[in-house]
Amino acid sequence: MIRVSIVGASGYSGGELLRLLLSHPEVEIAQATSRSHLGEYLYQVHPNLRKRTSLKFSDPASLEPCDVLFLALPHGKAQLEINRYADLAPNIIDLSADFRLRSPKLYQQWYGNSHAAPEWLDRFVYGLPELHRDQIRQAHYISGVGCNATAANLALLPLVKAHLIDPEKPVVIEIKVGSSEGGAEGNPGTHHPERSSVIRTFSPFGHRHTAEVIQESGINQVIMTMTSVDLVRGALATVHASPAMGVTTKNLWRAYRETVNENPFLRLVKEQRGIYRVPEPKILTGSNYADLGFDFDEEHHHIISICAIDNLMKGAAGSAVQCMNLMLGFAETLGLEFPGLHPI
Repeated sequence: MIRVSIVGASGYSGGELLRLLLSHPEVEIAQATSRSHLGEYLYQVHPNLRKRTSLKFSDPASLEPCDVLFLALPHGKAQLEINRYADLAPNIIDLSADFRLRSPKLYQQWYGNSHAAPEWLDRFVYGLPELHRDQIRQAHYISGVGCNATAANLALLPLVKAHLIDPEKPVVIEIKVGSSEGGAEGNPGTHHPERSSVIRTFSPFGHRHTAEVIQESGINQVIMTMTSVDLVRGALATVHASPAMGVTTKNLWRAYRETVNENPFLRLVKEQRGIYRVPEPKILTGSNYADLGFDFDEEHHHIISICAIDNLMKGAAGSAVQCMNLMLGFAETLGLEFPGLHPI
């Protein structure tokens, strides 16, 4: 059994990691740390884990060596102690934003601070298997993925891979997100009376996850707008792009089919009838799947690409476990086969 520990296991992403790893057939959870809940049972913070574990939250200072260390800390924390963590585990998967960007200059531009461990940035592989599967198999350090960036990058993947976008035209991305993106501690914007029943654009331009989309897609002109909607889980990315010269609907069908056939957690949703004709986050709750869809107005030269995910799963913990499977030579889908619920 692989011994795994989680630093910062009391948050939403940490809770999802615990849920997945407790059912993983090749994994034993050694420690789950939390300063704010030190000594409490895991299920007192994550009540869905009742009767699944008798572990208690331990002190981060008492971390012991393990095979894989997951870091589920607030942004900015992992980089401060990355050398200590590397001494404790040969394999690290960090869910925060600390090691997602390759350039210290870009990190300072988008996060407003100098990086505390810039020499580590190029040692981490960006943790989205659909983009970096082969590198992840060889890696010992994996970065997290922004949930919004994940939805955007997966919506773009078939188009970028098949060179179907005009590189001289901007790409516009609208992302609608649920309240769990705000984290377990919350803020005034996630307070229920303020958050319930809303459709609120909170970042018209300049959201930090834009940097990941630019880095991973290679598209320089990216405009990303973020809107809160009345969901707990879920992110829906709608990408507007201009086609390259000569692109047809047949080209799009081929690109999307090839992409979903190559990736076990990508599904193409493009139906002629029924309620679920296009991707929808609701039915992905608790699932590591990402649903892709598209449409093409050939007359007006406009492509729409859509991706729906559960932001806590494919946008965080699910992709992290998928990376662990690849890193350790397990089947990529191991422990991640849950398809979601319907109705919900």
